[in-house]
Amino acid sequence: MFEVKDIAEVNLADNPVLSQMGQFNHEQLVFCNDNETGLKAIIGIHNTVLGPALGGTRIWAYNNEMEALNDVLRLSRGMTYKNSLAGLNLGGGKAVIIGDSKKIKSEALMRRFGKFVNSLSGKYITAEDVGINPQDMVFVNMETDHVVGLPGKSGDPSPVTAKGVYVGMKACAKQQFGTDSLAGKKVAVQGVGHVGEYLVSFLAKEGAEIYITDVYEPTLKRVASEYGAKVVGLDEIYDIDMDIYAPCALGATVNDETLNRLKCSIIAGSANNQLKDETKHGKLVMEKGIIYAPDYAINAGGVINVYSEFKGLDPEWSLQNAENIYTTIEQIVKRSKEENIPTYKIANKIAEERIESVGKIKLPR
Repeated sequence: MFEVKDIAEVNLADNPVLSQMGQFNHEQLVFCNDNETGLKAIIGIHNTVLGPALGGTRIWAYNNEMEALNDVLRLSRGMTYKNSLAGLNLGGGKAVIIGDSKKIKSEALMRRFGKFVNSLSGKYITAEDVGINPQDMVFVNMETDHVVGLPGKSGDPSPVTAKGVYVGMKACAKQQFGTDSLAGKKVAVQGVGHVGEYLVSFLAKEGAEIYITDVYEPTLKRVASEYGAKVVGLDEIYDIDMDIYAPCALGATVNDETLNRLKCSIIAGSANNQLKDETKHGKLVMEKGIIYAPDYAINAGGVINVYSEFKGLDPEWSLQNAENIYTTIEQIVKRSKEENIPTYKIANKIAEERIESVGKIKLPR
C-alpha cells in the first residue's frame, strides 16, 4: 500500500495508460486477472452519457499487453460513435481477453470473466466478438445478466447488418448518381460470409451486377450459383471496373496500394476499420471523388439487433430501425460535401453532437 509521500511522487502525466485514456477521454479501464483460470483481460469503457456501455468481447493472441490496451481503447471508442449514430441509448465499451481462443477458452475462464463484468453493475454490457461463440456467452451469462447476443434471443444479427449496409449503399448512390436505384450497378462484394451473402441477396433482388470474392471456395461457388454473381480472385477484385466496392471481410483494405487501383465511385461495406489510416485515407477518398460510408455508421445493424434484445423489443424492430441507416448515411454524405470535410469526420461530429446534446439534459432532483 502506498504511503502519502509515494502518491505525491507519482507523475500521472508520465503514466502511459492514463495518458492514452486521456487522449480520447475514456472513462474507465478494468484490468482483470485470475491465475486459476488463466484469465487476463481488459474492459474499456469509453463513454456512458447516452447509456450503459455496450460492446463485444474478443479473444486475441496479442503480441503484448500494450497492443491489447491499444485495441480495447480504439474499439471501445468506436462503439461510442457507432451506438450514438444508430440513435441508441447506449454508450461505448469493449473487452479483450488476451490469448489464443483455441487454447485458453474454458467454462471456468468465461465464467470468471462474467464475474468481472458483473462487478461493474451494468455499466458495461458485453456480447459476442472475434474468438467468441454463443456458448461462451452462455457461460458468461451464468455469472452476470449484463450480456446480450445469447442463443434464442435476438438471433443472428447478419440479416440486420446486411440490411443496414444495403440501405446505406442506396443512400450513397442517390448522392453520387442522382438515384438510389442499384439496378445495373456493378457492385464488388469482398467476403461472402454471413453478412456478405445477405448483402448479395439484397443486391440480386434489385438487379445489380455483382462480383464476389472470398477465401472459402465452397461458399464462394454456392453464392455465385444461387445469386448469379461473378467470381473474381482475391486480389483481382481491386481492379474491376465497378461502381461500388463493398468490403465485407478484412479491415484496412482501403490503403495506399488499393486506392491507386480502385475504380469505384462509392465504398460501402460491412467490414470494420476499412480505412487503413483514417486520417490519411479518409481525405484521399474524398479527393478522388469517392463517397465513403463510414463503417461504424453503415454496419450498425448488429448493435441495433442486440439493443432490441437488451430492451426486450420485437425482432422486427431491428429490421425497421436498420432502415434509418439510409437517413444517417445521407446526412453524413450531404454534410461532407457542404463542409468539404471527409465523411468519417462528419460521422464523428454527428455522434459527438448527440452525446453533447443528451449530456446537457438535467434530470429533476
